[in-house]
Amino acid sequence: MVRKVPYKNMLMVNVCDEELLGRHLSEGELSVDITPEYFSGESMKLESAIALIEEAAIVNLVGSSIVGEVLRRGLAHPGAVRTIDGVPFLMIFKFTSDNYGP
Repeated sequence: MVRKVPYKNMLMVNVCDEELLGRHLSEGELSVDITPEYFSGESMKLESAIALIEEAAIVNLVGSSIVGEVLRRGLAHPGAVRTIDGVPFLMIFKFTSDNYGP
């Protein structure tokens, strides 16, 4: 599932593996809900989702499939991945002059 969100003149993209939508994950004191309100948007082919990820200034990814593909393509560093209850999470924030002006 892919959700596009305009955020402060930037594009934020939230992507999760579809089978995770609606799941509650917990590990120790950490608890995360993969809510439809945050992640539900449109179902799209992988190449279209990757194009949005490359375009967006802020990216939130959840799930083995999408996180694995982003890592395979070299779009993020494996050390940035956090795993909660066996599910990988990855956040990408691109610092550019487009985000903050000159």
